[in-house]
Amino acid sequence: MARLDVIVKQLERGDAPLNQALGLFEEGAGLIKTRGNMLDKAEQRVTRLKKGPEDEPQESLFDEAE
Repeated sequence: MARLDVIVKQLERGDAPLNQALGLFEEGAGLIKTRGNMLDKAEQRVTRLKKGPEDEPQESLFDEAE
């Protein structure tokens, strides 16, 4: 994330030559895609623990309705 912040600040300044700005943009887009994939995988692993009928823990998917 720190690298993405640096890239955004450099692009916002607007003083990078076009070729360098394009490279920074492509690098930033790649970082965003990678982070998005990591987030998707993490979301797939998230489960919710609920109290069962006899107070035992029960797992359910996080996005399941109550």
